[in-house]
Formats: sequence, C-alpha cells, structure tokens
Amino acid sequence: MNITKGDVLELRRRLKKTECTFGRLCGCYVNSGKQVVLKFSEPFSELEEDEFYKYLEIAKKTLSGTLGGNLLELEFARTEQAAERQKYLLMLKGSKLANEELLDRLYEQVIAEYAYPGNYLILVYHDVYDVPAKATSGEEQEESEEIYEYLLCAVCPVDLAKPALGYCEEENRIGARERDWVVGQPDLGFVYPAFSGRSSDVNAVMYYVRTGRSSHPELVENVLGCVSQRTAAEDKQAFQSVVKSAFGEDTEQADAAFFQMQKTISAMVAEREEDPSLPPVSLTAEAMADLAEEAEVSDAVREQLGKTYAQVFGDVPPAAHNVLDSRLVEEGTARAHTAALEQKVAVLQQELAQQAADRAEAEGDIPPWEDTAAGRIELRMPEERAARIRAERIGGQRCLLIPLEEGESAQINGRETTL
Repeated sequence: MNITKGDVLELRRRLKKTECTFGRLCGCYVNSGKQVVLKFSEPFSELEEDEFYKYLEIAKKTLSGTLGGNLLELEFARTEQAAERQKYLLMLKGSKLANEELLDRLYEQVIAEYAYPGNYLILVYHDVYDVPAKATSGEEQEESEEIYEYLLCAVCPVDLAKPALGYCEEENRIGARERDWVVGQPDLGFVYPAFSGRSSDVNAVMYYVRTGRSSHPELVENVLGCVSQRTAAEDKQAFQSVVKSAFGEDTEQADAAFFQMQKTISAMVAEREEDPSLPPVSLTAEAMADLAEEAEVSDAVREQLGKTYAQVFGDVPPAAHNVLDSRLVEEGTARAHTAALEQKVAVLQQELAQQAADRAEAEGDIPPWEDTAAGRIELRMPEERAARIRAERIGGQRCLLIPLEEGESAQINGRETTL
C-alpha cells in the first residue's frame, strides 16, 4: 500500500470553509427504478451556506475510515477495458466537470452497475490542490511543490424522513410532519487519482466503503476498471464462514475452534503492534493450517478448511487484523477467567467445609444437628421422604421432625448416630 494515513489526513483537513478549493459540484438523482430524476452542476463557491457545509460533510466522509479496512487502495486491472476506464477518468478530471457528455457516461455506468433498491444521489466534485512543499523540519512552506488535480465521487442513499409530529404554523397546532426525501451519508465513493506520498498517483484509486456495507465489486471492476478488494468487514465475515462451515452441523466444536483461532490471531497482531516497522501479518494458507493445528481440529475438518480457504481467499489472503474479532476474544477470555475463579472458590469452600467437619469431629463438642461451616442444616434424601419433614416447637424449642422407619440409623458429621 502506497497511500498513507498522513496523505488522507492532509486532504481531509482542507475540507473547511476557509481552505476548501472545490471548483465545481455535479450531481445526478436516481430513483428506485434506476431512472434519472434530476441532474445539476454548480460552482461550489456559489452554493448557499447550508448546502455548502452539507456537501462538504459528504466529501469529508468519503475521506474517512481505516486504510486497508474500509478505505482501500485499488489498482487498475491489466486489461484493455481497464486501460480505457483509466483514460476516461483522466479525461473527466481534465474536463473539470464541464463536459456534460463525459459526466453522463459516469452516471450511466454507476446506475448500470450499482445494485441498490432505493433512491440515491451521485455526487462528483472537482478540486485542484496546490500542494505546499515541506521543509526538512516537516513544516509546510508557502511555495508549491506540485499541483494535485482530482475527482471525488460519492454515492449517497436518499430515504424518506421518519414519521414525526411537528408544529403546523398555519393551523397553529401540533400535527403529523410532512415527510420529505433526505440525502444520507455516502455508502461508497472514490478519489481519482489517488493522493499518495503527497503526490498524484494516476495508477491507483482510493475507494471508500461505509462500514458494514458491501464493497460492490461489480462497480469497482466495471466502472473503475480496478481489481476489487474485500473490506475488513467482508474479510472477517468470510473468515468466520470458512471456519464454521468446515465443521458442518457441529456448532459447539466450530465455536470452540473459532475462539481458539481468534486467540492465536490476537496474539499475532499484538506482537506486530509492538514493532510498527513490521508489515501486517498475512493469513496465508500455511498460516491457516497452523491455526487449525493449534486449535486441535480433526484431520477431516483440517482438510475441508484448507480447500474452502483456498476457494474463498485464493491468492489474496486477508490481513490478520482484518479477521480479528477483538470483542469475541475479550469476552471469551473474561468468561474463562470468571469460570476459573468460580471453580477455585468452589474448591476452597469444599476444603473449608471439610476442615470444619474434621475439627468438629476431633473436638467432639458440636451439637449433632449443627452445621458450623455454613450456619445451616443440610439433609440429603429422596424427594418422597423430604416431603414428610416438618418443623414444630417442642418445649419452646423449634425442632425439625424427620419420620423414621423401624431399624433406620443416620450419620451426622460422618459419625454413626444412635436414634
């Protein structure tokens, strides 16, 4: 990966009223039937103030997230079709969004490939960033180092506002508020060319996916001409599916093995985090085999794991931190720790009770029905006999009456007692 966290932050911090240099904003509103309802194109600086900030917020969201997680660096595929897509994006950028035909081509491609059941808005921004040079101390200088010209595209769902009550001024009453269509935060977006090493990289696209949403590989491949990648969320879900499906219907064994693998992965990730200079751990097929061995799964399950893992991940193994379920590890470790403590407490209580009984037997001065360890009487007998036990007062003393059959005896504190 060539894009750094610093590159992303440098673009994001410019998206303020005083520093934003977006030249033009274009949009296309599409309904659930994939029909274009509205298209617009406006100089960004001429937007109304409220609109200016809302559109700025959407652009900023498209530059948010974790690199390698939901913010991906995509490369163009090595095909003629991909080369054409790259050439087209360069032309669109160079037009500064003034060419309606080129814009319509982008809208049409997104509409054809974007699988979404509702209404949505396609937004395209054009920007020219005069990248300041940096002194050896790292501080920015006034003179420019280069000009970075780029496009930012965001695809936002448009949903009906939730039903609510509101004040009807004309009627002077509280009534149902009229529901309108609201543009939400982007589900996906991209920046081209990518901003890498504080410079323009025409051979890469920075691609944003909203956390928990599909990365839409069909759009990546057919609109951008890039090689699709899984997000961290997709890696995690795929990894869990691979492991648990290998066990068939034995969910208990699957959960136990999955948890053990997660513990091992957590240790691997923690080790790498101690040394930031080391690259992220990649879960290759060999690494997966080692995980299965440590989890002590059967040979049959191990073989199935290897096959399914190769089918799902192929030559692009996931990063260990992408498939790590930190919450599962933390909660499982806490439960195991609690269970171990409870077991220790139970053993200790048994030992204390036995010590008390042994001491009472040695001293011989404990009343036959008193349990000094727990401060209560404990009896063990069949349910049908327990139902016949009752408490009564005899001579002012509350007593426990246990009916006995002829010839029966009892043990109290381990001693045979004559009744």
